[in-house]
Parts: sequence; structure tokens; C-alpha cells
Amino acid sequence: MDRANRTRLFDRLFRDFHETPFAVRSADGWQWCSSPNEAPQCTLVFKTAAAWNTLLKFPTQRTLGEAFINGEIDVEGDLFSVFPIGRYVMERYKIPGYSILHALWQSGADFARLLRHGPRHSMDRDRAAISYHYDLPIDFYRPWLGPTLAYSCAYFRDPSETLESAQTNKLELICRKLGLRRNDRFLDIGCGWGSLILHAASQFGAEAYGITLSKEQAAVAANRISHAHLEEKCTVELRDYRRMPELAARPNLSGGFDKIASVGMFEHVGLKNLHDYFTIAMRMLAPDGTFLNHGIARSATSPPAKDSFIDRYVFPDGELVPLGQVLEVAESVGFEVRDVENLRSHYDRTLRLWVENLQKNTRTVLDYVSERTYRIWLLYMAGSADAFHNGTIELYQVLLGRRPGHSFQQLNTREDWYSSWSTANSKATIA
Repeated sequence: MDRANRTRLFDRLFRDFHETPFAVRSADGWQWCSSPNEAPQCTLVFKTAAAWNTLLKFPTQRTLGEAFINGEIDVEGDLFSVFPIGRYVMERYKIPGYSILHALWQSGADFARLLRHGPRHSMDRDRAAISYHYDLPIDFYRPWLGPTLAYSCAYFRDPSETLESAQTNKLELICRKLGLRRNDRFLDIGCGWGSLILHAASQFGAEAYGITLSKEQAAVAANRISHAHLEEKCTVELRDYRRMPELAARPNLSGGFDKIASVGMFEHVGLKNLHDYFTIAMRMLAPDGTFLNHGIARSATSPPAKDSFIDRYVFPDGELVPLGQVLEVAESVGFEVRDVENLRSHYDRTLRLWVENLQKNTRTVLDYVSERTYRIWLLYMAGSADAFHNGTIELYQVLLGRRPGHSFQQLNTREDWYSSWSTANSKATIA
């Protein structure tokens, strides 16, 4: 296609696009701007003929993502501003037979995983999925997560505070919501690199247990526990949540855990396993205990993602469930919902800071992962920030206890959670 025809094509394609001003540049030097009188927030650089075909013939979340991670399409300028463009293009190109093609591709991907690791959300397949995402070297994560190594939504009491401070706030808030006290037996389901169990033990005096399916995370967490001299207060184990009841046989855990948290693990459970997940948590909880579930939910108005880039390249078999379904299942096994808080805007900000840190530390992280892996994570986190920003997905902290009839003695107020925190910036909000 010659330059004149290419210009006419883009003028026609984007005539109804009124969001981000952007530019396009091809390998042969041709350029186009959506708003000639405005500075573009980003420039899409098309490096191959295949990249043009992806945009103009089969633009899906997966195909566009693959073009980026393979270096066929690049983005100069603000990476976040590219996502409204992608959504517009995918909406404009309603591809005939798309649902059939997607079903065939998805079934093929699922069949390959079935052959290698067994049925979806089986123990072996979940272990493989967790290993795929979390068993990268810790020195890849450290430069952009920061010293807390907390890989979940931070809590910004002040919009200007640092990521490290906001992540510490999150750990503190979870412990306060749970009403954690000295010598409480505390379980962290999916403990990551140990941030929450370390905080619970060092700041609240809890007897903290963490479980994870990631060998790398367990090793790092154990090393952090040793370095903090908290071996008598903290334990981390490689264990599937479905094997948690085995812990109840230990003499020091008779009667269950006083407090349980699950932070950023819930997305790996899957809808079909939700009932078992909450049933096991209930079984492990002491009669007066509380359970905080911190996880991502899909908005009830947003359909499940099709042709998902994240499922293929980031979180195999990850599954987001609307909050209403989550609460319904939790209540069906005997839990009472005591508090629900949506931290969607906080996760948007968290991800943007992670992306900023990752871009600042590109040379460092490329010592530990390939450029393709780096681009996968860059696109995944920027895209996730965009999804939180526009409300496609949300982050909920749900505080649960046994339903009325059990001997729960406390009178809860939110003031209890914040009573000893400084109120200097209490009116600040995250936009």
C-alpha cells in the first residue's frame, strides 16, 4: 500500500477516535498523526509488514500484545496512552468468525496444558502455573517492587507517598482489619516472598505461617525470616491450599488459626474451586477467627476476556470472578461478610509505579530475564493499570467471620483500624 492510500486508510479508520492524540510511524519513514495540531502522547512504530496485518486484519488483545512483545510494534512516549487506541481498533474491527477462531485457539491452548499438567485448576496444573509466573529470579522483581517485595495492591494514605510506604500501609491495614494480636496464630495463604508474615510477626507479635506453591518464593521468604531473626515466630512452607487441613494435625495448631489472610492468591483459585477454597478456610479458622480475602474481581458489567494475552503469557489459568459471586459462595459455606472495601484506584497507582520502576531499571532486570520477558511484564502491568483505571477489574478486601450464632465477642468499628495512625493526610484521596 502506497503512502497516500495508507494516510487515507488511517484518516478513515480513526475519524471517530477523540481520546489520546497519537502518531504512527512505519519502517519506511511514513508518518501519520491523529491530531496534527496537538502533540502526540505516544507514537506507534510499525517495524514489519506482519505488524500492519495485526492492526488492520486481526486486532485482538492477544495478537496486538504478541506484536509488541516480539518487537514488531513499539511504543514511544506514554505507554499507558496506547490502550484506548487498542480498544478502539478492536471495537471497530468486528472480525467474522472471531468467536469460532477464538474457541479453537483457546481449546488448543487448554488441550496443550491438559496434556502437560492435567485438568484446569488441578494441583499439578496450578503448581505449574504458579511456577511459570513466580519462579523468575528475585533480582528481576526486586528493582521494581522495592524493599518490601510486596506484589499486590498498595494502600496510599496520601497520593504523594512512596511505593514503599504505601506497601507497608497495606500490610499494616490487613493486620488491623484482622484484629491481629500478640501470639495469635496467623496463616497467610499464598504468602509470596514473606512480606505479610514478617510484618505480622515483627509488628504484632503473631505466630505467623505462610504457604506458597513457588519454590523461589519459599526460599526467599525463609532467607528473609532468618535475616530478621524471626525463626521462632515465622514459618513458610511449600503447600497447596487444598492441603491446609493437614496442618490441623499439628499439636500447636489444634483449634485452628485465629486469623487468616489471602492476598493476591485468590485469582488462581478458579470459579469451580471457590466453594472448596472457602470451605477449607472455614475449616482452618478458629471459632472466633477472622479471614481477610484480598483479590482482584472482574466487574459484573465486564464480560470475561477473550483471546487473553494475560492467560497466554502472564497468568496461565488465572480467573477473575465478579464480587457478587464471591460473596455468595463465601456465605454459602457459613461465612458472614463483615466489611468490603474496593481499592481499585490504589491498584491503578501501584501498577503505574511498578511500570515506572521497571522502565527505570531496564538494564538491571535484563541481566536476569530476556527482553521478550521484560516486554511481557511491561505490557501486562501497564494494561492492568488501564483496566483498573477504567473499572473493568477491581480490587476488593473482604473481611469474613463465622455467621451469627458463633461466639464472636468483638464490636467492630473502622475507627479501631485507624485509631493510632496519623491523621495529617486523612482527607487525601486517590483520583
